[in-house]
Amino acid sequence: MLSRQTVSTSVLMLVMLWMAVLLSNCAQHGGDVHVYKSPNCSCCAKWAALMQRTGQAVTVENVESIDKIEDKYGIPTSLRSCHTAIADGYIFEGHVPLDLVLKVLKERPPIAGLAVPGMPPGPPGMEVQGRNEPYRVIAFDKEGKQNVFAER
Repeated sequence: MLSRQTVSTSVLMLVMLWMAVLLSNCAQHGGDVHVYKSPNCSCCAKWAALMQRTGQAVTVENVESIDKIEDKYGIPTSLRSCHTAIADGYIFEGHVPLDLVLKVLKERPPIAGLAVPGMPPGPPGMEVQGRNEPYRVIAFDKEGKQNVFAER
């Protein structure tokens, strides 16, 4: 028979292991998502609100010039869009699908970020009833190398 102390110690160790797994899982899914956007852009605010619904802590900063932010983070000109989000060291330019943001934060691929160039109808924040055009999500690295990460 096991003593009470042995059972108590075992239960305590299981609880501590469970807490460590939970904390590790939280860290793998990134931290805060900081969104830079124009003060007048409603589609960017909608994307940020949708991102917040995924459980991420989202802060929004209105800036007068998104170009300055894109320059600061080295986003290639061909990939630029209407807002820039930074999360756990990754850059998410434009209306990147939320599931792909979470995938990158969880899997941590060796990229600088993802971008949906321009403002195509269909991705999160750019929903237009009855009008969804195919678009590409582009991965890019710090040297500017680009490749298609996903097609939607």
